[in-house]
Amino acid sequence: MQRQPDLTDRTALNRNRARAMRMAEPVVFLQEEAASSVQERLTLVNKSFTAPAVVTGWPQIWAPVVPNALVVADDDVLDLQERSHDLVIHAMSLHWASDPVGQLIQCRRALKPDGLFLCILLGGQTLHELRAVLAESETELTGGLSPRVAPMAEIRDLGALLQRAGFALPVADTDSLSVSYTDLFRLMAELRGMGEANALAARLRRPTRRGVFLDAAQRYAAAYATDGGRITATFELITLTGWAPDDSQPQPLRPGSAKARLADALGTEETELPKGN
Repeated sequence: MQRQPDLTDRTALNRNRARAMRMAEPVVFLQEEAASSVQERLTLVNKSFTAPAVVTGWPQIWAPVVPNALVVADDDVLDLQERSHDLVIHAMSLHWASDPVGQLIQCRRALKPDGLFLCILLGGQTLHELRAVLAESETELTGGLSPRVAPMAEIRDLGALLQRAGFALPVADTDSLSVSYTDLFRLMAELRGMGEANALAARLRRPTRRGVFLDAAQRYAAAYATDGGRITATFELITLTGWAPDDSQPQPLRPGSAKARLADALGTEETELPKGN
């Protein structure tokens, strides 16, 4: 079977992240928002964790979030031992994975039975405004279209990936942040400061004509400007939760095993449907 091409150029991604962390003021508000959300969710779990692990491309930010956690890079092959952890957090990296299902499976295998998996990542609504105006400008001015923003997954698809990876009790939920900028160029500068600049393997390898960005900036201002003249950009944070299967977890009943009638519970009369001929 032919190997599927990689989505992400890992060398470029690591270079972008390193450049961001070398900046005098790296842009980390999304990471901080994600970390705060993870910490809040952990406080709601009635369980203590003694062997946590964090998968991330941002160890400087995430190492303090979960004290005493093993922090590993979000490489294609995760440096996690099978059944070694009671908590695995995949932090703000899955949207760059060439094989997201493979990442989830590796995390599940690293969990002990009844271990908790938490994943937070950028979702499909992220930067939908930027994607739209860049596509319009590039198509009109160059007659073509090049990959510029990672094709981040929608929440319905990510929930299905949890099930494919073998997690029990899978849950996916989303939160959206709207951030304002002076113009498109300031937004793109912030993306570089986040380490989220274009690292797609299929990206254009030559400089884009400045006219494309000037045209996109005008389209952005026309379509997404606020009353104050600033533009808005959407960042969607999706959180995935699942558990390593264990016999102690709630199990669905077998069909036909109910001991009480639904009609009795609802206080209504049961009407038998006519049988087909």
